[in-house]
Amino acid sequence: MSETQDGTKKENPECKTYRVKDIARILGVSSNAAYNLVSENLFKSVRIGNAIRISKRSFDQWLESLDL
Repeated sequence: MSETQDGTKKENPECKTYRVKDIARILGVSSNAAYNLVSENLFKSVRIGNAIRISKRSFDQWLESLDL
């Protein structure tokens, strides 16, 4: 949740993407390792300017397929 100017709380729309640092945290790996995974096209990602966004659905399906 975030606050509006009058101090009330508002709901954030559900985000459908991860950032590279999010997948690094989820996997417990370095940012460089996460960037390498993105470059291997193991899950769907898109570059928007300098930012990379990873599809949550695609990443979560890939992670579940590893059967860890």
